[in-house]
Amino acid sequence: MTKLDSFFDLSGRKTTVARELRGAVATFLTMAYILVVNANILSSAGVPKDSAVACTALAAGVCCILMGLVANFPLALASGMGLNAVVAFGITSKAGSWQTAMGVIVLDGLVTLALVLAGLREAVLRAIARDLRLAIGAGIGLFIALIGLVNAKIVMMSGIPDAPLQPGTLHDRATLIALVGLLITAVLVAREVTGAILIGIVVTTIVALFAGITQFQHGWAKPDFSAAFKADVRGALRWDLVPVLFSVIMVDFFDTLGTATAIAEEADLMDASGNIPGARRILIIDSISASIGGMLGASSVTCYIESAAGVAEGARTGLHTVFVGVFFLISIFAAPWLGVVPPAATAPALILVGFLMISQMAKVNFDDHSTAIPAFITLITIPLTYSIAHGIGYGFIAFVVIKLLSGKLRDAHPLMYLTSAAFGAYFWWGR
Repeated sequence: MTKLDSFFDLSGRKTTVARELRGAVATFLTMAYILVVNANILSSAGVPKDSAVACTALAAGVCCILMGLVANFPLALASGMGLNAVVAFGITSKAGSWQTAMGVIVLDGLVTLALVLAGLREAVLRAIARDLRLAIGAGIGLFIALIGLVNAKIVMMSGIPDAPLQPGTLHDRATLIALVGLLITAVLVAREVTGAILIGIVVTTIVALFAGITQFQHGWAKPDFSAAFKADVRGALRWDLVPVLFSVIMVDFFDTLGTATAIAEEADLMDASGNIPGARRILIIDSISASIGGMLGASSVTCYIESAAGVAEGARTGLHTVFVGVFFLISIFAAPWLGVVPPAATAPALILVGFLMISQMAKVNFDDHSTAIPAFITLITIPLTYSIAHGIGYGFIAFVVIKLLSGKLRDAHPLMYLTSAAFGAYFWWGR
């Protein structure tokens, strides 16, 4: 047994270095878009754009390596989509500067870390009913499938209140190529070809190159870290920013619980009691990562459900996450090269990973309506609200209300009642 095998327990989790590397490539390719997208969003708040790219890559690289080495879990991290928009278009205007907004993010990480160390975050994770956990994983599967459909322009936002979504058109070459890539990848998955999802991404990228919807961008980026360590934590310690801080904490707190649960279920890493081994280490690194993102001016760094692409390729350990971190560190200099992989090439991977994750719903006990109905609400509201935290919140509230009014008060853990009350306050005052 090699030191690498021993440290990451590769044999115990029935994986290999090659499988972890292949999974890492798939995960990285499905989330590399954040380098450009995060910079575009944060630049709207005044963060230097070139620096935002470098700092986003640095933050993701450091946090992924920490997660891999400390928690030994196949869960990659980067600046969170949604939270970066909150920072750019919400917190910055209230705080007065992007530096103070990043200070709020640093505080978010520190408060969440305190909750982990106090045992509250892990206790809440253990208090979630088994069927709700399964629904969270399946709901996130639908969520990332929807993201893939939107990225492929198979589904589009209509702008019409009564019909918010509409189908795309095959007259768009990107949509056509995404559909071709989806069919290619689906056939590979159905035939159980090793590396099916990664092969699908590569083949679809090649097709996109020949179709002219993407092109090689040569050259190496010169890193600019001017946005790093500019977070104004002292300036964030204001009473008027407490509601904003509470909102960010709620999103960070429950997004990761949902994401970690989904990845553990998909990777078959749950223990005999249905708990995630080493959950506290995962939650500690996630909390620290939020603060690291704020300190580096990259917004809150959080766990990415796109890690499921790596799990689908067989990744089962933190070695996968270390590899993803190394790829992000390399991308500090090679960011221009990453543009060759278009959204149309990664969209099929997200759609099919969603398919793999939805299978969790088959394990839900639909004979117990008091649990199955909240599970369904969780399943459907995660993708349709475009928010993991909101979907979990609506499911939790439905769960405790139904149990309470059905005379099954003791079927719900006391923390579920407390958490549901917190969600109710968040939904009422937080947004």
